[in-house]
Amino acid sequence: MRGKLAAGNWKMNGVAASLAEVESLVLSMGRPTCEVLLCPPATLIHRMSVVASGNIKIGGQDCHAKTTGAHTGDLSAAMLADAGASYVIVGHSERRQDHGETDAVVQSKASAAITEGLVAVICVGETLEDREAERTLDVIAAQLDGSVPDTATAATVVVAYEPVWAIGSGLTPTLEQIGEVHDFIRTNLNARLGTTEGDAIRLLYGGSVKPGNAAEIFAVSNVDGALVGGASLKAADFGPIVDALSNA
Repeated sequence: MRGKLAAGNWKMNGVAASLAEVESLVLSMGRPTCEVLLCPPATLIHRMSVVASGNIKIGGQDCHAKTTGAHTGDLSAAMLADAGASYVIVGHSERRQDHGETDAVVQSKASAAITEGLVAVICVGETLEDREAERTLDVIAAQLDGSVPDTATAATVVVAYEPVWAIGSGLTPTLEQIGEVHDFIRTNLNARLGTTEGDAIRLLYGGSVKPGNAAEIFAVSNVDGALVGGASLKAADFGPIVDALSNA
């Protein structure tokens, strides 16, 4: 049985006062049967890890592929781990689009994260243009092949499917579309990594996940959790998503 993971990506949101939401989440969620992860801005990683008190895992939103060097403004995986992170998101569509990150760059970051003992949450997803042109599975296949390291295991990698057109838009693919892509990802990982690892790697869905649609999404084949954006900022929104996954 694969473990379930409810992950929240705070993106460029959150200051010290926002940690009150984490305290509320810890108090309200009790003992969920799923793993819970929050990825705040780097400025909050250490403080959030203290507030979470081990009840919630903490992750970074990106890392550099190098351990040290002249890379002003970047953070290495080792630095994130030192601050209290145990996960890191790599290859998010906003990084791919805003910073021109290629699959090769994403793979190098994932490998760096694994080397430093972090679990890499590798994001893949198609644009609306890709979806309308019926290129979705081709795009996902290319991103998986280029972004997931050959050394990936269930202990070191999570794959998150986030259709770019659904992120923050309020739009959500149909359950059939979500299932099709997640089943495809599972088949791809099995073929490449073998069924022992391919079947064990957790697959998350992301893109306008909310308390109102979480339960039906978690019932879809090969959906092992969610990578949640805006709804992870407030305990009142993220808590019910955690509950829905615990009960899935």
